[in-house]
Amino acid sequence: MADKSASPSDTNSTEATRVKAEDLPYRPCVGIALFNKDGLVWVGNRFGFEGAWQLPQGGIDDGETPIEAALRELKEEIGTDKAEIIAETPDWLTYDLPDHLIGKAFKGKYRGQKQKWFAMQFTGKDKHINIDVPNPEFDAWRWNDLATLPDMIVPFKRPVYLQLAEAFRDVPQRIRKMKKA
Repeated sequence: MADKSASPSDTNSTEATRVKAEDLPYRPCVGIALFNKDGLVWVGNRFGFEGAWQLPQGGIDDGETPIEAALRELKEEIGTDKAEIIAETPDWLTYDLPDHLIGKAFKGKYRGQKQKWFAMQFTGKDKHINIDVPNPEFDAWRWNDLATLPDMIVPFKRPVYLQLAEAFRDVPQRIRKMKKA
C-alpha cells in the first residue's frame, strides 16, 4: 500500500507557498499634497489606469530623509521643485495591500506602505508642472478640492486619504488667507 501522506516538498499547494501579509514589513514612503494658491490640491491619474487618481508618492531611498524623499518624488513624478513644505502628518499613515496583491506588488517584499505625508504650497505656475517625465507615473492631472480625494482613490488606500483630508483640512484656508495678505 502506498503512503498517502505528503511531505512539504511533495505538495504544490498554493497555501504552502502563499506569502502572509503579517510576515512582511511596510514599505517606507512619502506622499505629497501639493496645494495651489486657491487652496486646491494637485491630483494625477495613474498612467495607464483610467480613473485611478492619487497624489504624488514614492519610496524613501537608503540614507534619505522623508523631506528629501518628498522633494525628490515631486520633481521625479510631476517635474517641479517649485514648492514649500507647510505641514506634515504627525504620524506615519499605513495601508495594507488587498490579499490578491500580497506577494506580487512591490516585488513581493511588502504588505503595504507606511507613509509620511507633507502638505506643500505650489510656488510656481501650472506651466511648471510637467508629467511628461522619464518613467511617468501620471497621464493626466488637475487641481481638486481636498475633501473629495477619499472618493477618488482606490478603495484600499481610502482610509489613508480620509486621515490625510482630516490632517490637512485647514491648509486650503491658510493658503487662501496668505494669498489675500
